[in-house]
Amino acid sequence: MSLDKFKGIFPPVPTIVDGSGKLDRVGMGKLIDRVIENGANGMLILGSGGEFCHMSHEMRLEVAEFAMQHVAGRVPVLLGIAAPGTDETIQYGLHAQKIGAAAVLVVNPYYAMLNGEYLYHHYKTIGESLTVPVMLYNFPALTGQDIGLDIITRLAKDVPNIIGIKDTIDNISHTREIINRVHAFRPEFIIFSGYDEYMLDTLILGGHGGIPATFNIAPQVTGGIYKAFVNKDYEKAFELQRTLAKLSSLYALESPFFGVVKEGIKASGLDISTEVIAPVRKLSADKIAQVKDILKSVGINAK
Repeated sequence: MSLDKFKGIFPPVPTIVDGSGKLDRVGMGKLIDRVIENGANGMLILGSGGEFCHMSHEMRLEVAEFAMQHVAGRVPVLLGIAAPGTDETIQYGLHAQKIGAAAVLVVNPYYAMLNGEYLYHHYKTIGESLTVPVMLYNFPALTGQDIGLDIITRLAKDVPNIIGIKDTIDNISHTREIINRVHAFRPEFIIFSGYDEYMLDTLILGGHGGIPATFNIAPQVTGGIYKAFVNKDYEKAFELQRTLAKLSSLYALESPFFGVVKEGIKASGLDISTEVIAPVRKLSADKIAQVKDILKSVGINAK
């Protein structure tokens, strides 16, 4: 199986909801269309920024089905299927498989700290239970636990259906070491940067792209970095990286950043609902103003 379709920019698309926390199909459709029209190579639905962690079971299925129907094969879609339990994760995976996801993304179980063998068997069982390709998702700042280099390497070696990893870790040497270890025996294993500002470093080290939320707001920045790298226009890549350095301060405005990204999308010109799912609440007026100031600092005429 060629993994070329998984290279590039796969932005994590926020889930657009109305004031009661229900899926806003019109707004979600508009955002999906804009992501595709701006040249994304694919997209991630129900990632961290997609607020899957605060959704009911029924809503997760609804969002996945709507997104797949609306994308309609225009680009490959990664679907987040993570849950704390192995069986539940597999059930979401079987659903993703049924509705045509290109691959599934699985953040490690959260709440209980698992020993390495438990983590290994969790992912191995998922990989062997599904025919849709599986991507690991390492986000220790949120799960409280790094999957670990040894476990990642074992899984890449033992489970052919595990095809890559999104490494969301504030330490580029961790991603470097995954590349060094895994590409030694499996060079096609997809390596995605989770943090936007490490995408260029990841590409330089031999990775394949990124899953940058800022693409939803400023596709010319992260999308431009990837295109410039592929075209060997390194001066352009460096210039855009410096712009991204300013834009990345958006992430520090609020925790979690769900409302920040939605307000950034709206300020950049797409009229969408910026409601979020409880327990998160809408961004304050002061922080909305800060979002607009950051956009203006990188030349985006925030509305």
